[in-house]
This record gives sequence, structure tokens and C-alpha cells, in this order.
Amino acid sequence: MRIVVGLGNPGREYATTRHNIGFMVVDELARRHGPATWRKRFRSEIGEVMLGSEKLILVKPQTFMNLSGAAVREVVNWYHLPLDGTIVVMDDLDIPFATLRMRGKGSAGGHNGLASIIEHLGSNEIPRLKIGIGRGRSSASAHVLSRFSPEQERDLPELIIRATDAVERWSNEGLVAAMNEANRKLDDSPPSPPKEPPVYSPGEPRP
Repeated sequence: MRIVVGLGNPGREYATTRHNIGFMVVDELARRHGPATWRKRFRSEIGEVMLGSEKLILVKPQTFMNLSGAAVREVVNWYHLPLDGTIVVMDDLDIPFATLRMRGKGSAGGHNGLASIIEHLGSNEIPRLKIGIGRGRSSASAHVLSRFSPEQERDLPELIIRATDAVERWSNEGLVAAMNEANRKLDDSPPSPPKEPPVYSPGEPRP
């Protein structure tokens, strides 16, 4: 069993904002492996799906972002899982848009939702997948509560797919394998093998 916590704010007015990208990834997991029956428990929306032989507990806290820790603590305590069996999916202002960063532990880095979770769980050793939303020209609070730009919205579906893939790899293969894949830059593709020099027949014209 694994717990996947997507961070966001409840309410239709926040559904498409940058701060709710964690909810979007959880919804994609439910779409891929559902149908999930959503229930309101532990101050959250809770859904269960199967990823292969592993049960995923999908969590969307309904406490608003800054109080997410109270809901997450209730979920973790109920299922009696160690902290490394839970992953938090969240936005991050300090990472360029469409960049993924997975970590097994660390500080909140200024993210109020993660700070609340660390406070309520009494530990910063909880895996997290940070999804870069970049910084805008407005204040941080205005930026995270606004919608993606038209250009970003075109790339958003692919970003959600990549983030969801990273969570699935974490569940299937563990943290290290998932980190190696998620933290790889998009342009870090393996180099092409060197080409063999052409062989010319005697007397054949060469370019």
C-alpha cells in the first residue's frame, strides 16, 4: 500500500490554478487506474485504485493549502504506513516550469503546504515530487493562485503525464529509480553513438 497526497485548494475557483497541480496528478492516477470511488474522510477526498498489485490511497486535502498537514496526519495515522510509503505531489515556485524534482526528505523550501505537513508529522523525511511552475511578475501568492499562461496550458497535459509517470515509478521501483528518472533534464538524452567512417572503393569519388 502507498499513499499519494496531491496538494491544492478545494473549490471550483481554484481547480485550474498553479497551486492545484498536485490535485491534477492525483486525478490522472485515478483516471488511469480507476474508476476510483471518492469519499470524504480525514478532512480530505480519499480514493483507492490498484497499480498492479499495489493499492494506492489517493488523497486531496480539503483544508486549504496552508493547513494540509492536519489532514495528511490523519490519513497517515489511520493507514499505519511509514513515512517513506507516502509521497507528496506539489507545485514549486523556485523550479522552472515543467521541471520535476523528486526528493526523499528536506525542508519545506518556503512551501506552506509542505511546511504544514512536516510540522504535523514531526519529520521532514517524507518523499515529495515538486513540479516547477516558475515565478511570475506578480507576487508569489498571486502567481500560485492564478491560471497557467496559454503557452503553459498547451504543455500542461504532457507535464501531468510525466509527473504521474514519476509517481508510478516511485510506487513500482522505489525512490532511487524514480528520482533518477524524474530529476533528469529533458535535454539529458543519451548521446548518439559515433558514426563509423564511410568506406570507399578504390577510384570512387569522395564528397
